[in-house]
This record gives sequence, structure tokens and C-alpha cells, in this order.
Amino acid sequence: MGEYNLPKGLSAVLSHGKGSKVYDTSGREFIDLTMGWGSVLLGHAHERVAAAVKRQAALGSNFAYVSRPALELAEELVRAIPCAEKVRFCASGTEATMYAVRFARAFKGRDKIVKFEGAYHGANDFGTISLFPQRLLDFPAGEPTSAGIPRSVSENVLIAPYNDLDTAGRIIREHTSEIAAVIVEPLHRCTTPLPGFLEGLWRITREEDVLLVFDEVITGFRLAYGGAQEYYGVVPDLAAFGKGLGGGHPVGAVAGRADILDLCDEARLGQDRYVWFASSLGGNPVTAAAALATLKELREPGVYERFFAAGERLRDGLRTATAELGIPAQVLGDGPLCAVSLTGQQVVDYRSAFQADSAKGQALGLGLFENGVFLNPMSTKLYLSLAHTDEDIDRVCSIASKVLTEIES
Repeated sequence: MGEYNLPKGLSAVLSHGKGSKVYDTSGREFIDLTMGWGSVLLGHAHERVAAAVKRQAALGSNFAYVSRPALELAEELVRAIPCAEKVRFCASGTEATMYAVRFARAFKGRDKIVKFEGAYHGANDFGTISLFPQRLLDFPAGEPTSAGIPRSVSENVLIAPYNDLDTAGRIIREHTSEIAAVIVEPLHRCTTPLPGFLEGLWRITREEDVLLVFDEVITGFRLAYGGAQEYYGVVPDLAAFGKGLGGGHPVGAVAGRADILDLCDEARLGQDRYVWFASSLGGNPVTAAAALATLKELREPGVYERFFAAGERLRDGLRTATAELGIPAQVLGDGPLCAVSLTGQQVVDYRSAFQADSAKGQALGLGLFENGVFLNPMSTKLYLSLAHTDEDIDRVCSIASKVLTEIES
């Protein structure tokens, strides 16, 4: 996780968190807009989540076997997620996307996948292909963002531009016989899908006999109780979940069609399409108890209206702050997610976001941190939780205005 690339003098060691705030060992209070990289959807140290964890921890923390909390959680996920005929648990979003792609490759008997430039599908090898590409190669060539990635991985990942259905469709059709799946963040980082884009991907994957995988690690239970597939009305074959589902505890899940997920049934061992699936902490009862408590809170009336109202307040405040100073900016996001791209150009994909003033953007992030807003200055997202108040949000926008004024002066 590192120290968020902070310069010396700004690095912090956190001691505790409560609600929308975190506190460091020097006693400083921060409004948290990282929220455990989006994993703490209700707020830090939520009383009912903490109580559920305490009860379960006293009964055993991990059995590496089916437990009552895990079974109850699986049943709730099948009820909630449109694509979920079955669910398999793992311990992180990175594991979930890795397994989703493994299932897809095994089911179709093909090696290649299509992903979108700038998308993050976890720290697995394919997830870091063209995550932050600098050379902007011709599509569908990919560029590893990390060292240590075998060349063969890049060769089996085809890169397409998000929100460009014509180019994505051409790539899929030209390589249909080699492609197992298209994996997409329905809300790409904080860039919203253009009308018809997700629907078009669904149609093309049906026509070309390719699986559609939604990476819902961020969007799951954040845009709607049923995730982005409920929110956008497009149902994939498989979906990966993590982050906010666990109430701040390590969680991952692959949901989708039963005929695909059944490939890991051990009775299939030795068969061509058998999928090895194992996760020592996947579905552990403590995480499952935290997740069940979190989902219960998310089912309360008005929760998603509060999420969306908070997100709009933050985005509107940041738009006002940049507009008043005449700074070209796009304030992106949906629901309780937000990002600021300092460019006058509409952001629809990675390459349009790449044109933003990154030096000024980092200066804004560092200035916010220095003035009591906890975030990752290199991050592409700001996360809100149910614990953030209007006062928190207005304070963040006021600090942003102050920092931008100093940058411009």
C-alpha cells in the first residue's frame, strides 16, 4: 500500500478511524476520502458491523469450509445480484477478477480477453496491462504498467478504448475465435458509460459467442444494491465483487451463471475444463458476518438516495471551486464516487483523461492532504461513505478552493 507517494513531512501513520474521519499517531484529524480504497462503505468502526465481527470472532475466525454466515451471505448475494445463479467466495477483488477470467477462459476454451485501456482489474498480471500506459500504443496492443509481467500475458490481453463501441466491436469480431471474454468496469474508474455502450457490449458478446464479465469490485453495492448491473440494466455472464461488500474486511466473490461456476466442482478434477479454485480465507465467517451486517444497513430505506445526494454535493462543490477560478476541469463520477480531471476536454476514456494537467492535479491532492483531507494524491477516485455529512463535504470543497487559489497564484 505504501505511503501514497507523499513527500517527507506529510507521511502519516494512522491510529484509528471513526465514521468519516481518520486520525494519525500525531493526533491529526482527517476527513477521509479514501475509505480504505472504497472498502468501508458505511464509515469507519460502524457499531453494528463491529458488533457482528466481535460476536463471530468469539466463535472462530476461519474454518476454510462452509459456515453458516458464509451460506447466509451467498443466499443474499444470489437474491441481490441479477447475474448470480451461484457465488464463489475468495478473499479480495484481485482474486475475484482473476478467477472470473479463469472461469471464462476454461468455459470457452480460449486464452485471450478484451479489457479497456486504463481499467484496473486488480493487481493480478492481466489487471495491470495498460493500467497507466504512457506510450499509447495502437489498439489492441497492450502495455504492462508493472515490471515482472510475462510477455505472454500482454499477448493474451487485447486493449480497447472505453466508450468506443465501434473500435471495441471491431477488435472483438476480428479475434472472436481467440477471445474468451470481455471484462469491463461498468463505471470505468469514474468515467460514466455513454448511452448504449454497455448495452452494445452485451449485444456484441451475444453475437460473437464471447462472455461478458463485469468488474463490480467498485460498483457493487455502491451504485445500487444489485450493483452496476441493476443500475445500468445490463446483466453480464459473470461479475467480480469485493471492496464495500465486506464492511472493511477482506472479501471477494465471483457471481454468475451456474454452468460456468460449476466448473470448479471437484468431481470434474482431471477433465479438460476443470477450474482450480481455492482461497484459504475466502468466505471466512468473520468477513461474512461483517458483510451481512453491512448489507442489512444498505437495505434500509433511503440509503442510496443519501449516497447519490452526497456524491452530487461533492461534485457540484468541486465544479464551483474550479469554475470560480477559471480552471478547466471535468468533475467525474456517479453515486458516492468522484474524480477531478484538470482538463477542458470531455473525459470519455483513458486517452481523454491522459490530457489532464497531472502536475496540477497532484498539487491539488497534496494540498488537500496537507489541509486535513485524507486521500491518495495519485488516486483517480474520491470515495464517500454513509458517514460523510454535508458539513464534511462542504469543508472539503472549501479546502479545495483554497488550495486551487494557492496553486493558481
